[in-house]
Amino acid sequence: MNASPADETTTIPSWTVGDVTVHRIDEAPLPPATGPWLLPDATTDVVKQQDWLHPDFADHDGILRIDSHSFAFVLGGLRILVDTGIGNGKERANPAWHNLRTDFLDRLTAAGFPPASVDLVILTHLHADHVGWNTREVDGEWVPTFPNARYLTSRIEREFWATYDMEEARKQMFRDSVIPVEDAGLLDLVDVPAKGVEIARGLRLLPTPGHTPGHIAVELTSQGETALITGDCIHHPVQFAHPSIGACVDIDPEQSEASRRKLLGSLADTETLVLGTHFAPPTAGRVITDENAYRLAPVPAAPQTARPSRSPSA
Repeated sequence: MNASPADETTTIPSWTVGDVTVHRIDEAPLPPATGPWLLPDATTDVVKQQDWLHPDFADHDGILRIDSHSFAFVLGGLRILVDTGIGNGKERANPAWHNLRTDFLDRLTAAGFPPASVDLVILTHLHADHVGWNTREVDGEWVPTFPNARYLTSRIEREFWATYDMEEARKQMFRDSVIPVEDAGLLDLVDVPAKGVEIARGLRLLPTPGHTPGHIAVELTSQGETALITGDCIHHPVQFAHPSIGACVDIDPEQSEASRRKLLGSLADTETLVLGTHFAPPTAGRVITDENAYRLAPVPAAPQTARPSRSPSA
């Protein structure tokens, strides 16, 4: 899953929300085996029953398409990155995540967000595929990739993992991708009440617990238009049709389902643009009521071509 360096020009998929442009920063597509492992109840028969999933979100054999990417945008003068993917050169138990060499930082820079320019990094939760680019290796040490940014996650999330009996792979992830940010004094913990919390004008964190206890979704509003970044409350659009389908790594499956149903119900038949943190292209869309559940009406990205300035090697 290694990627070659960005070419002279890089296509950055983007959506407009009011006067905000949201850029998708691609890291890597995940292998076909990811779907059956992550969402075991999303069997090929279940997937094939939803014609609207084909061909974008699943192939005609019912195999799910799942990606790793981040979202970057400027809101109220703040240069914001939501989740930081898997990262390069990280020692991981999952072979699909182990020791990657992707051009993520080049793509981020091409979108107009060189690492030193980022003001705020929002972490929907502290899983390995959402915190990896928090740090990069410099002279054998893991250092914050975004040295001028505040990194932000929910207080419940960090405090849960602080007392959790972690397996070695998770300890390694915290050692290389979370603790260096804390040691640098860059991690902020935010209390996220049931009604959500506004952390900047037009930017809200919404509690969506279950996948992890402190999981949050990110809502941005501009000029009367709204978008919502799902994090892992929803891994794949098949969960629109079957909200009961959960991930094998959900800490609290019942709570995860309840959060997913509440979120989908609040978004259904509105103009809110939903941006899926793991949704394959076209990645975004609007929630439509469909019989007793929902489907995603895709909103394709508007590609923007940029000439990257070379980011620091990571």
